[in-house]
This record gives sequence, C-alpha cells and structure tokens, in this order.
Amino acid sequence: MDTEIVAETARATLSGIISFPEVVRRLTETGIEYYHVDYIALRKSFYSATGDVVTTPINYEDLPPVAADFDAVGLRAAIWDSQHQGQHYRDFTRRAMEAGVQGYIAFLRGQRVTYWGRGGDQHTEWFPGAKPTDSK
Repeated sequence: MDTEIVAETARATLSGIISFPEVVRRLTETGIEYYHVDYIALRKSFYSATGDVVTTPINYEDLPPVAADFDAVGLRAAIWDSQHQGQHYRDFTRRAMEAGVQGYIAFLRGQRVTYWGRGGDQHTEWFPGAKPTDSK
C-alpha cells in the first residue's frame, strides 16, 4: 500500500476535487480493500488486504453532531445528490450526520457502502452500476 497515495486521495476527497469513482480507482490500485468513516471521531481508516492501516482526519469545521435517530430517507437523498448532482463531500458529510449516520464502511471489493446509525440501524448502497450478488 502506498500510504502517500492514500493520504493524498483522502485530502482530495475532503477538498472536493475528485469524484467517488476516482477515489475507488486510486484506492483499489494501491491495495485498499475497504475504508471506514467514523463521524464520531472524525476520521477515516483505510485497510489493505495485507493488514496495513492508514488513518486520516476529517478536518471540516462546524459539523453538526450525529443525530440520535437514523433517517434512511434523508441519507438516500444525500447519496442521490452526490451521485447525480455533484454534491461536495463536505455537504454530504453534514447531511449524513444530520441523517443520523454514525459511520460507514466502503467495501471496494464488494462494491457497496454500509451506513449505520447510533442505534444499529443500517442502509447498504451499491456502487453505481454494481448489482447485489447471490450469496447462496
């Protein structure tokens, strides 16, 4: 894993200069399998297949606290705006926190993101164009 590429990708995401598909491409190329976004601790942790971990801060100011109740409709609206309207990652972060998202894991190999709230509520969103697999 090239830790500098991971750190630069995290900075570019926060500044809003790269798209989610570009994030996925860069991270996958450097060996990242998944990453965990923690809105309580305001950090992201990136995990490789070999067990390496890189942690970077989410350094936005004036973010709201994570709402107590999980609002799946609000979360899906924020996801849609990011995918279809080019919403800045800072705005997505704020909206996700307001929708009660405590954190999420982006599974790059599995092409999905699982979001969860403070009470254990969850929502899984497939990457655009990805399809759920039959787990039988």
